[in-house]
Amino acid sequence: MRTPGRPRPYRRRRPVERWVAMGRFSVDLFSDGRWSDEATAPTWLSLEIHDSDIAVVRYAPAGPGTGLVYLGYQPRDYFDDPGASAPVDVVAEARGLATWALTAVGTVVEPEEVEPLLAREGIESAVDLFVEETVTTLFALLGVPLPAELAPAD
Repeated sequence: MRTPGRPRPYRRRRPVERWVAMGRFSVDLFSDGRWSDEATAPTWLSLEIHDSDIAVVRYAPAGPGTGLVYLGYQPRDYFDDPGASAPVDVVAEARGLATWALTAVGTVVEPEEVEPLLAREGIESAVDLFVEETVTTLFALLGVPLPAELAPAD
């Protein structure tokens, strides 16, 4: 639960120029402490970005979650089609991601810090204008480096 008076770090806006490309479609896989083309360990996380509106994050082991979460919008809402994706229990997935972070990279993060970043069912606007912003905030909380394509340009 958020402490009253504590700023909401996930609401900070970052300059759009920070990312190399908006409107991108990509699939990246984090395993064994690095981004690569395939999982090299049983503990992994994948990131799919669809046109800067939806990010699909899959992770294993799933812990108390299912191993699937959306950032930005859930596909069922974005496409106004309940069959586009199954509903996601964001509370369970926040716990799952927090457990994953501790197991995979040794980062202690509270599920309550993760939960507001996850796409809830039925939302009308996403946390950030570009899902890459939400990915950046989530990965900072989890202690996961950004894939090269999302890393700030030098």
